Amino acid sequence: MAKYQVYGIGNALVDKEFEVNDDFFAANGIAKGVMTLIEEDQQHSLLKVLKDQFGLKKRAGGGSAANTIFAAQYLGAKTFYSCNVANDETGDFYVNDLVGAGIDTNLGPNRDEGVTGKCLVMVTPDAERTMNTYLGITANLGQEQIDQAALKDSEYLYIEGYLVSSDPARAAAIACKKIAQQENVKTAMTLSDPAMVQFFKDGLVEMLGDGVDLLFCNEEEALMFADTQDFEVAKSKLKTIAKTFAITLGDKGALLFDGEKEINIAPHSVKAVDSNGAGDNFAGAFMYAITAGNSWQVAGELASKISSEVVSKFGPRLEANDYSAIKKDFC
Repeated sequence: MAKYQVYGIGNALVDKEFEVNDDFFAANGIAKGVMTLIEEDQQHSLLKVLKDQFGLKKRAGGGSAANTIFAAQYLGAKTFYSCNVANDETGDFYVNDLVGAGIDTNLGPNRDEGVTGKCLVMVTPDAERTMNTYLGITANLGQEQIDQAALKDSEYLYIEGYLVSSDPARAAAIACKKIAQQENVKTAMTLSDPAMVQFFKDGLVEMLGDGVDLLFCNEEEALMFADTQDFEVAKSKLKTIAKTFAITLGDKGALLFDGEKEINIAPHSVKAVDSNGAGDNFAGAFMYAITAGNSWQVAGELASKISSEVVSKFGPRLEANDYSAIKKDFC
């Protein structure tokens, strides 16, 4: 039996979350609903405006794959996270967040000098999240951050699609996937964001290589990846790059493909407050459930419930005890 159910590799970003309105985007030239990479000076200027106009709502250690790993860990999986933060206060905050959750990591007290990446998460009244990100030192995530012993002793490798935007990080993800396949570790990947598919599709194709065992995406990402507006065509395309997949459909629930059949997962009706982290938590809950021996139906139902609870609150994840309380109703 593997030591870790899920070994994740992804960006390490500290999220700073704000409640804003649509007029703010128009006034500041910000594209709504996607993740946009910006420079450090741009982020400093934007952060000051956000603090002055709206005030900081919440700070949390984030990054797409990190949110997934937190969810899996809090539900009961044993996890490992490979990432890169600097030897600064923000990096200390991030490491303490991981360690406090019981997640094993390559990070230690002796980290490189630099600036830990930050993500400004702007949430509008329709619960849509818009992100402006300065990657900082996480852009230098490389193969030296891979813990090969931990990876080889894992059931699944989980790769964050956002890594495609950095040449060293993309190379590290590809190296991780190669090691995993050589060691018969299953591979999972998320497309992460419509902007990644729109602007970095060739890199995503390179990361996918000869395909993955499990792919996560939302409906928009699936359609964009397949260059179609026909959902049936998109599903057929995904079946050529993934043995199995999970497509989240927002308030329509989710669609799973277990390699043989499609499974529809019903949504949970909630008042949406903040969509940040919803897809990440779906992936984490789903991977926890299947590695714990549950059926795909149960895994999808748990993942749907967890993600619905995440969107009903501010922040990229729930409190640790919330996960265990929800799990009792499913597995």
